Amino acid sequence: MKRQGTFPFTAIIGQDTMKKALVLNVVNPKLGGVLIQGEKGTAKSTAVRALADLLPPRRCIKGCRFHCDPDDRANWCDECHEKYDHEEPPVEMLPMKVVELPVSATEDRVVGTLDIEAAIREGKRSFETGILADANRNILYVDEINLLDDHVVDVLLDSAAMGINTVEREGISYSHPARFSLVGTMNPEEGDIRPQLLDRFALSVKVAGEQDPEKRAEIIKRRLAYEADPEPFLEQWKDEQAKEVRRIERAMKLLPQVTVSNDILLLAAKISITLGVDGHRADITLIKTAETIAAVAGHTEVTKEDIREASRLALPHRMRRRPFEEQTLDWTEVDKVIDDEA
Repeated sequence: MKRQGTFPFTAIIGQDTMKKALVLNVVNPKLGGVLIQGEKGTAKSTAVRALADLLPPRRCIKGCRFHCDPDDRANWCDECHEKYDHEEPPVEMLPMKVVELPVSATEDRVVGTLDIEAAIREGKRSFETGILADANRNILYVDEINLLDDHVVDVLLDSAAMGINTVEREGISYSHPARFSLVGTMNPEEGDIRPQLLDRFALSVKVAGEQDPEKRAEIIKRRLAYEADPEPFLEQWKDEQAKEVRRIERAMKLLPQVTVSNDILLLAAKISITLGVDGHRADITLIKTAETIAAVAGHTEVTKEDIREASRLALPHRMRRRPFEEQTLDWTEVDKVIDDEA
């Protein structure tokens, strides 16, 4: 059901690469998120918030405050293990959601807090959940992510790497699953992003304002129509929204069937070497992205064109860069590597 106050995702004009990157992370939550960079007023935040209305429901253990997956016992919270280790848990279908982490959020607000007095008085752990608990198995969105406090960045890095959030106070600790797709938006003019955090994003996209006068005029027209009377505008886009939801659900079902040939694996390695990308995370992310692109396109074997598209999303932010050097990419060599493959 459309919530009033959210501009429809399918009504956003242009910015196709940004929208594709967001959809890929819905289809494949294990992909690793996306960083969207661009000037103000380019629909970055609008697109991320609108994504919430396209998110599919998923199986959760009923009543669990961390939305544990009943089919993934290895990543259950302690409470679910205590209750259901020896029996099948009750299940409910809950929609994924976009959980926002404000730039001003304190570390306690992000990780949660332990009630030390209750622990001493009653001898048991009492944990008040934070944003990371709400974000488990959801999308965690940070606007102006480059302005986040370093302590919060460290917490995000730990959670992204381990899939677990651990809070320790006065010798008492509490852990819970914290697996999320991280989506960040930023205006590069307002400061850079820490390299360690940048590396955690699977994909990166740069957006700019629309330069076609007719499309630009249509953007104004749609926005004014939406603000003047949201209900009929939302009704007008209901069918397109439903069509996009069905496309995402089909891709999610198809994704496990997608295969990758040895030739494609070799091609991914050659592309990373050609671009001078450090480490092997880029190669793995490139393949995962190509698999997801294939699923969205509706085919079960990764093609060279899937790899070509994936390289534009998964590799630019992983390039070696000298301090103060502006990043410019020439894809000619990459295209040559792809096209030369038999």
